[in-house]
Amino acid sequence: MKKVTTSTLMKMKQQGERISVITAYDASFAKLFDEQGMEVILIGDSLGMVLMGEDSTLPVTVEQMAYHTRSVRKGTQRALVVTDMPFMSYATTEQAFANAAALMAAGAEMVKLEGGAWLLDTIAGLTERGIPVCGHLGLTPQSVHKFGGFKVQGRDQQAASQMLEQARQLEQAGIQLLVLECVPRELAGRISQALNIPVIGIGAGVDTDGQVLVMHDMFGISANYMPKFSKNYLAVTGDIRKAVTLYIEEVRNGSFPSDEHSFS
Repeated sequence: MKKVTTSTLMKMKQQGERISVITAYDASFAKLFDEQGMEVILIGDSLGMVLMGEDSTLPVTVEQMAYHTRSVRKGTQRALVVTDMPFMSYATTEQAFANAAALMAAGAEMVKLEGGAWLLDTIAGLTERGIPVCGHLGLTPQSVHKFGGFKVQGRDQQAASQMLEQARQLEQAGIQLLVLECVPRELAGRISQALNIPVIGIGAGVDTDGQVLVMHDMFGISANYMPKFSKNYLAVTGDIRKAVTLYIEEVRNGSFPSDEHSFS
């Protein structure tokens, strides 16, 4: 199968084909996900919680992200490899350039940043320097203390309008992919329709251009808790490969996420 690129994802959006994304942190699982047909593999700073046992993503370092990126890239041939930039690794444009370069050197093909308007200059600078960027709006886990916990974002009209405007600004600045986390389904659908780039949801309903899950949640083995927006595919199938295949199928046919995995 052909290598997945940002152009592949754009074409999928234009043709109405939904995109499947999952996190991975090592070569073995990356190879399994790649062979099953996953379009995007994300090395998430979620590793702080699911691998390290932390109660947030904040303690994760650039060096740790680079280590896991190298591992994932060695197991991946087809899928697009995206790496989270961890907390405070892009507080200034200079930090962002240096740390993004380190992650790209480790094997990332795109970096993901959390935040809105304050990132516009950084995103423009990264894209000008040949580094593809994925944005992230809604519940941004690196801002968990600011939000007062893991809470749904964009429920009131003002917050929803602001998120839509920020999404448009991020696209204009140069992002080629956008993740929406814990956002009401209707708002996520509006944002997906307003942007030309693909929008990937997690707890954002079925009306986005694709879905992403943390692999530990999808297999029902997360140490802390199972989010409302996740589904234990391993419990349904009893087999890891079948679980991955079913997840991809349900994303593509629009049966996941259902209302029980979404917010209003």
